[in-house]
Amino acid sequence: MNPALDTLVTALYVRIDDLLAENPHWVPRRPAVGFASKPADAELVTLAVVSALLGYDNESLFVRFARAHLRSWFPYLANRDGYNKRLRRSGEMIARVRERLARECESWHDDVWLVDPAPIECGTSRETQKRSGLAGWAQYGWCASHSRYFWGLRLHLVATPSGLPVAFALAGAKADEREVCAAMIDAAGIARPGQTLIADNRYRRAAFEAQLNTSGITLLRPATRSEAPRPGARFLRPFRQIIESINHTLKGQLSLERHKGRTRSGVAVRIATRLLALTAAIWHNETHRHTRPARSLTAYDH
Repeated sequence: MNPALDTLVTALYVRIDDLLAENPHWVPRRPAVGFASKPADAELVTLAVVSALLGYDNESLFVRFARAHLRSWFPYLANRDGYNKRLRRSGEMIARVRERLARECESWHDDVWLVDPAPIECGTSRETQKRSGLAGWAQYGWCASHSRYFWGLRLHLVATPSGLPVAFALAGAKADEREVCAAMIDAAGIARPGQTLIADNRYRRAAFEAQLNTSGITLLRPATRSEAPRPGARFLRPFRQIIESINHTLKGQLSLERHKGRTRSGVAVRIATRLLALTAAIWHNETHRHTRPARSLTAYDH
């Protein structure tokens, strides 16, 4: 590994190991068989982050790479099937680790949030859609950026301007963005007075805005043609470009769209892993006061 990635992995493994020791209820339950699982849970999560940072979307190729180049860090590596099975059972653990790391970042306290749903395609052929384990969750939806319909999910992401994921949810492509946004803010317990949420016109609804206002959150969005000019509209364009850039980082450098998940747990853990990788990079950059932008992954992706 290159020096920057080496430093990140060292710090991340130690912090994850401490978090799991403090919160053993995060770890998936396993039968008591008289010996500890290998690799350890902290090693498994760290391996998943390394896989995402290096852009691997094929677990077989990553396990081969890890056995060839990461033995000094991870002396015991399961085969592809063992790695995949343990990873699929670790979705909740990975999500909890991501949330705790995010709360330790300076940018967590930013008083501006950005929200946007990103399409996550899960299949293309009709037969795949009929037989997929995602049937009933994944739906047909319209992707405006590609001007076409797709079958899959949407990643609803609330992030800070630095790119730090604050809350996220996976929902069907037809799910109402406003309902999902309100539910994930409530579930994460992150509402605080004085917060500003920047969104686009898809989040227009008086009841949704009133619900946010009750929690102390101000919704900032463009006015439609039938509305009078809304306050703060001139500040929207730069921030809308930021959320598009965050989605581009997830799709490009972290291969979000190439998740290759075929089951609910498989898709969920792959998306959570990529969000953890982005959070870990921001956490490391902010903690160690690097001069590069907090969201920069360039130092870790090779």
